[in-house]
Amino acid sequence: MINELNTSFGNTFEQPLITEIAQVGTFKEVPAGFKLIEIGDYVRYMPLLIDGVIKILREDSEGDELLLYYLEQGDTCSMTMACCLGDAQSEIRAIAETDAKLIMIPIRKMEEWTAKYRTWRNFVFESYHARLNELLHTVDSIAFMNMDERLMEYLHKKAELNKNNIITKTHQEIAYDLHSSRVVISRLLKKMENLGKISLNRNQIVLNNQK
Repeated sequence: MINELNTSFGNTFEQPLITEIAQVGTFKEVPAGFKLIEIGDYVRYMPLLIDGVIKILREDSEGDELLLYYLEQGDTCSMTMACCLGDAQSEIRAIAETDAKLIMIPIRKMEEWTAKYRTWRNFVFESYHARLNELLHTVDSIAFMNMDERLMEYLHKKAELNKNNIITKTHQEIAYDLHSSRVVISRLLKKMENLGKISLNRNQIVLNNQK
């Protein structure tokens, strides 16, 4: 676990903190599609992402989902931290977008490390700031961007995260992430294909080198 921590957090945390994380943390490997946190759960552990991508979703009163943001290597979820500190139920759903490796930190250590380690305090505050900016971007995209712009941005983000211009997603899965309908997404994808921006295959979207 020390090697993984040094690779992902060696430039973030001092060595004594990394040693403590290795002592109290639980290493976890999960496959793509694994549900890490469900809405309504009480959060007892805070995740540190070693490898992979986690997507964070919100759900409306009718059960429809909205993608809030992604977590990548070296990230944690500030909304999870808020639930930990307040002993509140989770208001988000966290699902592994890819196979992922995490270290789960007991919540009892969070307050202790905040007082003990400057790098941990900085990490927590920077995580809150980064996630807040991502949430604001999500709000802005819903308020000010057309669905075709949101869809194209979503596809480019997926390609960036996967380091591959082939996106393996069904139209329905994309619709869930963007809080839209499959019919709308399919129509917009076909329009993008006609414009030469993408190529459509079965359950795959090939993103061409256009923005």
